[in-house]
Amino acid sequence: MRMRTRKFIGAIVMTAFVILYSLVAMALAQARPVQEAAPAIQIICYAALGLAWVLPLMPLIRWMQRPDR
Repeated sequence: MRMRTRKFIGAIVMTAFVILYSLVAMALAQARPVQEAAPAIQIICYAALGLAWVLPLMPLIRWMQRPDR
């Protein structure tokens, strides 16, 4: 598969994943334990939720950037 095709597929998958992940992250951020926590804990939670989407997408990004044979 050519890199151009992999990037196209990867862009569609990443967009779908980020949309679904953002909905889940918003639901988790509005959960009662997070809302009732201390402000420092809330900041840590929001930062973790904001950065956690990168880890599952790293294999996809590596696959997209693989050079053509």
